This record gives sequence, C-alpha cells and structure tokens, in this order.
Amino acid sequence: MPEGLRLDSPDVADGAAIWRIARDSKVLDLNSSYSYLLWCRDFAATSVVARDAGGEPVGFMTGYLRPDKPRTLVVWQVAVDHAQRGRGLAGALLDGLAAKVAARPGFDALETTISPGNTASERLFTSFAERHGARVERTVLFDAALFPGDDGGHEPEVLYDIAPLFR
Repeated sequence: MPEGLRLDSPDVADGAAIWRIARDSKVLDLNSSYSYLLWCRDFAATSVVARDAGGEPVGFMTGYLRPDKPRTLVVWQVAVDHAQRGRGLAGALLDGLAAKVAARPGFDALETTISPGNTASERLFTSFAERHGARVERTVLFDAALFPGDDGGHEPEVLYDIAPLFR
C-alpha cells in the first residue's frame, strides 16, 4: 500500500464516498448510489476500500464470487481518487483483494471486463497476472449492440480471464 493509506473492508457508511469516487472517475459506468450502499453491505467480503490517515475512502475495488463458478472472483469496478493516482494504489487494491479472497479455500481465478482502449485497466490486470504467474485469456463478453440506448455510446466489454491463481 502507498504510504499513509490502509486497506480495509467497506461498510455501508462508505457507500456514498465510493459512489462519489466512481462518479468523479469519469470513466466508470456509474450505478445508483443505492447500489453502492447495497454493495458495501452484501459484498464487503469480496471488496476492498483504501482509506487515508483520517479513515476516509480514497479508492475502492468491488467484486463478487460467480454463483456458477464459485472459485472465480469477478472484479466489478475499481476507482482511485484523483489525488491518489500515480501511487500504485489500484495495483495494491487488486493484490489486497486477491489475497483477501485467497484466504477462502478454492479461489483460483479472476475475471474482469475492460472496454477497448482502457489502457490503464489493461495494464493493471495484465501486470497482476504476470506477478502471479497466471495466463490471461481475452474474449468479448458483451458486444456493444447488447447495451440499451440509441446513442451507440457503449463499447464492447472484453472479458479478461486470469488463471490459475494461488496454486
């Protein structure tokens, strides 16, 4: 972890701050504030938050175990406050979340989706795979045509399947 920050499990009181960090990222699909509150309640065991010295969230990573593949952690969203960028916090969040979930028996794969051109996320997840000696397979999970709306503004989501982990 970057100096002055600590990794923690989120709680419901963090939901509003996590929503603001996601909104201010300008790159994430912003969910309702209600969904972030639920996420902090129902998926705290598979999510992490970075806190500053005052205990305020400055970054987060949300995830869940796939119901049909319970050995696979799906990373849903990751965002770092603008003031904390460039310090390696996203990588620390990812390593910390993987270690947290690895404490449970059987975890051996990680999935996430990344839109084409999101080089920061591509680097984050491919470097994670390299650090852990895992392979990365990429396939289009959701084609752009599947997303609702008539603006055509959503790119496809490419699935990054990273495995095996922690064997």
